[in-house]
Amino acid sequence: MKWTKFYLPDAYSPTMEQLVYFHDHTMSIITSITILICILLNSLLWNKLIDLNMNEHQMIETWWTILPTIVLFLIAIPSLKILYSMEELINPTISIKSMGHQWYWSYEYSDKFCKELESYMKYNKKNDFRLLEVDNKMKAPFLTQMRMIFSSSDVLHSWTIPCLGIKMDAVPGRINQSSLMIKKPG
Repeated sequence: MKWTKFYLPDAYSPTMEQLVYFHDHTMSIITSITILICILLNSLLWNKLIDLNMNEHQMIETWWTILPTIVLFLIAIPSLKILYSMEELINPTISIKSMGHQWYWSYEYSDKFCKELESYMKYNKKNDFRLLEVDNKMKAPFLTQMRMIFSSSDVLHSWTIPCLGIKMDAVPGRINQSSLMIKKPG
């Protein structure tokens, strides 16, 4: 992943794969609509429309009401399917509690063994990404269904990993949860 890349990051989870497919599906619909509008505008600019029978044409009005509804359904149905699958928890093997603090995150593995670690930002190396590199990285197994539990001790925090398709807000006094499955190690 480089900063100059214009496309979505490589998918490392089934959720991100579905989001990439949905993005491609939606962009193909938007591109076809844009091309159709450009063709219609071009024909409108270069043709002289003198046909007076077009003023009250009920069939055209019916179709330009029905077609956008069909297009909205073609976008909404896959979107709702992905939204519901992102919230679904399927027998998690591991639960990881992530707590946001003022300048660091703390993680707690509590299912099979009790392990806690705190993750502070690093500032010292020139090759590190600013505000992204930490001293203790959270380690998670791949091909294992996990439950991530998020909360905060002080202010709102946002926990995200773009290549996994997960972004969750940590709110003080509230527990949010998300499922996570990593398909590739790294």
